[in-house]
Amino acid sequence: MGRARFNCCPRRFRWFRGTWSPKNDVPLQPISKPESATDEADGIPFEERIQEPNILIVRSINPCLEDNGINHRTSKYEPMRRDYFAQLVVRRGQHFKLNITLSRPYDEQKDGISFIFVVEDEPKPSHGNGTMVAIPLLRKPDRHLRWNVVLHSSDGNVITVNVLTPPDTIVAKWKMDVDTRILNGGSYCYSWDTHIYILFNPWSKTDQVFMKSEEWREESVMNDVGIVYRGTYNRIKPVVWKYDQFEKDILDCSLYLVHVVGKVKSHYRSDPVKIARALAAAINSSDDEGAVQGNWDTNHSGGTAPTKWIGSKEILQKYYKTKKPVKYGQCWVFSGVLTTVCRALGIPARTITNYSSAHDTESSLTVDYYIDEKGSIIESSDSIWNFHVWNEVWMTRPDLGREYSGWQAIDATPQEMSEDIYRCGPSAVVAVKEGEVLRPYDTSFLFAEVNADKIFWRVNLINGRVQPIKLLRKDTYGIGKLILTKAPGLLEKEDITSNYKHFEKSPEERSTMLKALRQSESIFSRYYLNEDFNDIYFHMNLLDQAKIGEPFDVSLTMRNRSMTKNHPVSVILRVDAVTYQGKFVAAVKSEHFKVNVKPESTHEVKLTVTYEEYSRIKVDQSAFNISCLASIEETKFEYYAQDDFRVRKPDIKIVLRETAVETVPITADLWVENPLPVPLRKGEFTIEAPGLERKIKLKVKTVGPGEKAAGEFSFTPPTSGVFTVAAKFVSKEMDDVDGHLEILVEPKKEQPNT
Repeated sequence: MGRARFNCCPRRFRWFRGTWSPKNDVPLQPISKPESATDEADGIPFEERIQEPNILIVRSINPCLEDNGINHRTSKYEPMRRDYFAQLVVRRGQHFKLNITLSRPYDEQKDGISFIFVVEDEPKPSHGNGTMVAIPLLRKPDRHLRWNVVLHSSDGNVITVNVLTPPDTIVAKWKMDVDTRILNGGSYCYSWDTHIYILFNPWSKTDQVFMKSEEWREESVMNDVGIVYRGTYNRIKPVVWKYDQFEKDILDCSLYLVHVVGKVKSHYRSDPVKIARALAAAINSSDDEGAVQGNWDTNHSGGTAPTKWIGSKEILQKYYKTKKPVKYGQCWVFSGVLTTVCRALGIPARTITNYSSAHDTESSLTVDYYIDEKGSIIESSDSIWNFHVWNEVWMTRPDLGREYSGWQAIDATPQEMSEDIYRCGPSAVVAVKEGEVLRPYDTSFLFAEVNADKIFWRVNLINGRVQPIKLLRKDTYGIGKLILTKAPGLLEKEDITSNYKHFEKSPEERSTMLKALRQSESIFSRYYLNEDFNDIYFHMNLLDQAKIGEPFDVSLTMRNRSMTKNHPVSVILRVDAVTYQGKFVAAVKSEHFKVNVKPESTHEVKLTVTYEEYSRIKVDQSAFNISCLASIEETKFEYYAQDDFRVRKPDIKIVLRETAVETVPITADLWVENPLPVPLRKGEFTIEAPGLERKIKLKVKTVGPGEKAAGEFSFTPPTSGVFTVAAKFVSKEMDDVDGHLEILVEPKKEQPNT
C-alpha cells in the first residue's frame, strides 16, 4: 500500500537533482518542487497524468515479513503477525530486505531512486538530530554513509534492496518515502503506508546493548514468561509473571512511554542509558501520567489489587487505550511492567528480588531502629522491606567507562526522588558491589538496599521525645540476605547475591562498606556494646515452617556458660503484622517471661500463635515480624533480635486431560486445597493460557475446611512450543494464591492423503 504523487514531495524534503550520477553514487542535492507539478489526480488514474511516459513508478513495496522476521528475531511481534495491514519490525545495525515493484524494469544508467526515512512521531524532524534521513540507492555499500540502501538484485519490474541502519539509530516508529526520477526528466514520490519499527539489537556487536551470552539473550529479550520472587528470604514465594512483550499495542505503548511520558526527544532516543532512566520514571505515575499507580494500603477499591495481576499485557493495553495510570501496583508490578517494556524495545532486561531490602531515607547507609522498654519498635523513616523487586538492563556505559558495562540496576517503584523525579538508576551493578556510591545514577541508594548496616537503639520516651539513646546491637549481615532472578531457560531461581556484594563476613565486604561511608561523607558514629558480656548465649528460633491455617511457634534459647552463677533474665517475645515493606500494621501477640537460667544449663521460652490470633488481622501477603528483647537483670545487658516470617499458602495444581496439540482445543483441571479451619467463601480462579484473548474467571462455591476448590477450563494453543498456564485464587478468607504449569504443545500431525 502507498500513496503516489507526480513531480512532488513531502513538505520536509525536496527533490534530489543536478549532481546525481548513476556512475558515482554521489548523494543527490535538493531542489524546489516544480511549479507545474500537481499533487492529486482528481479521480483520473495516476498513469494517465504522467507526461513523461518512461518515468519510473513505484507500484508497491513488499516488506518481506517472513525473511525479516526470522533474520531480526521479530516474527513474534503482533504488528508482524497481522492478517491485514501488517507493519515491519526490525532491529538496528543490520540490514532488512524490501521487494519493490516498479512500473518498468529499473535502468541504473538513467533512473535515480532515493529513500527518505522520518521518525513518525517527531514534530520537527531534521537531518541534524537524526530524525530524518535521505539516501540514494547504491550498487554497493558505502562505509562513509551512516545509512545504506543497496541494490541486491533486479528481476523484471521488481528490485530487491537491503536497507542497513547504523547501530545507534533512533529507536522509534519510522515512515518511508521513495522518490524516483528519470535523468533530465520527471520525478515521482511514493509514500509507503507501512511503518517501520526500529528496535535495539542485542545480537549486533556494534549496538550498545549487545549481549554475548546466547542463553541470556534468549531469556532477557525473547522470553515472554518469567518468575517474580516474593515472600521472605526463608519463605521464598515464586510467582509467574507473563511479560507478553510481543502482544497487541505493547510495542506502541512502550514507544509512547519513552517519547511522551518519559520526554526523551530526538537523538537521545538512540541511547539506552537515557531510555532506561526515563522508563524508570514513566512506569510509575508519581510525577506524571505514567503507566501504573502505586497503592500500599489494604484498600484497593476502584482498581485491581497488586496481588491479582498475572502479567503486564492487561495493564499496558488498558493504559495505552486510556492514557491514564492503571490502578494498582506495588514493586513487583512496576518491575514486571518495566521488564515488558524494555524487552519490547530490544533492551535485555530481567526482574530482580532483594530479600531484606533496606530503604535508607537519610543516605546514611544505615537503617536505624528504636526500641522502647516494652520491646516495641518506634516508627522511624528508615525501613527494611521483606523483599523488594527492581530490574536490571544490559548495556555498555560510555558515560562511565568499559569497566562499568554489563547489568545496570533500574527501579520504577517510587521510593525516593532522583533529580526531583521518582526513579532510580541505571546504576552499574559492579559499582554497587565495589561501593562506588558516587557513580551515577543513584548508586548510593542501591548500595544501601543490599549492604546497609542495621542498627538497634534502646530509647526512653519522655513526653513523646526520645531520651537517651543506647546502642543495643548492630547487625552488619541483616540487609540483602538473598538476591534472586529467574535462571535463563528454566522456571528456577538463580542466586546473584555475589553480583551485588562481597561474601558476608569477608574482609572485602567490610572494607567496601567503609569505602562507601568515606565517599558519602556521612557523619557516622559507632558505639560499642554495653559491656563485653558473654555468660549467656542467646538464639532466637522459628520452630515451624507453618502453613496458613496452622499455629506457629517462636522461641528463644538461652544457654548459661557460667559454671557457678545464676542469671535472672527478662524476655519479651512478640509477633507483629507488617506489610512486605516492613511497615507495622498491628500487634498480633506478645508475652513477657521471667526466667532464671542456672549455671551450665539451657532454658527455652516459647510463644505460640494460633490461626485465630493471626487471622483476625488482615495482613498483606501474610507477613509477620518476630522479635525478642531479653534483659539480664543483674548486668543490664540487653539482647535484641528480629526476623521476618510468612505463613505458607497452598499452591494451585493444574493438570491437562490430554496431550496439548497446536490449534486443538484442550481441557484442564485445577484445584487448591482449603488449609483453613473455616470455609472459603466467594472464591474465584483467574486463569491465563495460550490462545486466550481474555483471562478466564471461574466462580467457586463455598469450600469447607480440608476440601478442594476445583474447576475446569479449556483453551486452544495457537502454535507449537513451550507455554505457561498461570492461575490465581482469591476468596474472602484467603487471597494471593498462585499456581502455574509449563506445557509442551506438540505440532499438529498432517493428515495422510486419501
